[in-house]
Amino acid sequence: MNLLQYQPGESFLHKLNPVTKLLAVFLYCVACIISDSIFVELGLIFLMLIICFFAGLGKRALSLTKNLLILGGMMFILQLLFVRTGTPLLKIGSLCIFTTGGVFSALLLSCRIIATMLPMMLLFAITQMTDLCGAMVKRLHIPYRYAFIVTTAFRFVPLFTSEFHDIEDAQKARGVEYDTKNIFKKIGLVVPLVVPLLMSSLKKVDAGAMSAEVRGFNLRTVRSGYRDYPFAAGDGVCIALTVVLIIISALL
Repeated sequence: MNLLQYQPGESFLHKLNPVTKLLAVFLYCVACIISDSIFVELGLIFLMLIICFFAGLGKRALSLTKNLLILGGMMFILQLLFVRTGTPLLKIGSLCIFTTGGVFSALLLSCRIIATMLPMMLLFAITQMTDLCGAMVKRLHIPYRYAFIVTTAFRFVPLFTSEFHDIEDAQKARGVEYDTKNIFKKIGLVVPLVVPLLMSSLKKVDAGAMSAEVRGFNLRTVRSGYRDYPFAAGDGVCIALTVVLIIISALL
C-alpha cells in the first residue's frame, strides 16, 4: 500500500473534523520547527509514532521513517560539511572538516525533517481529500475554487507516487538496472522514469479539467455540499494539545 494513501478506520483521529486535522498538523509542524533542542525533536518523532500506532498506521509510519532517514542522512552530510560554527572536531592539516556547531546543526535538521514529515503522512492517511475540501468550504468559507486547488495538490501526491512505482516496475521488466550502485548511472536512469511520469501527469490534468467542467465546477458554492462537518469536543481537545506542544517546544 502506498504510504500516503487514505486508510479507512474508526479511531479517534479518523473521526476528527478535517479542518481540525489540517490545523493540528500545521501546529505540530510549527512545534517541530521552533524547537532548537535535538531531544525535543526526538520526543516529537516518538510521540508521532505512538499516535500513528494508535490510529492503526504504525507499520506505514515506520516505513516512512525508514525512507526519511535517507533524506535526513543527506541533509546531515550537507550541514556537517558547510556549517562552520563552534569548535573544530576534525582537522586535516589546516583544513577543518567539521565542527561542533556543524554536528549539532546536522542532527537538529535531520530530526526536524523527520518530525515534520510524519504528521503530514498521518493527515493523508486518515483524511479523505473530498472531506477536507468540503470542510474548508463549509467551515472556513474558502471559495470552492481555492479549496479544490489545495486538496487536488494533496490528492495527486499519493497518485503520482503510485504511478512512479508502476513506471519503475515496468522499466525493470524491460531490463533497466535500477539496483546499480554507480551514482552517475543512477542519475542517468532518472530520465526513463521522469518522462513517462510527466506525460501521464499531463494526461491526468487534461482529463481532470474536463471532468470538473462537466460536473459544474464553476457553479459550486458553499451551499453545494450536503455535509456540514460540525466541530465536536474532541476537536477542541486536539487543538489544545497541539498548542501545548508548541509552548513546550518554545520553552525547552
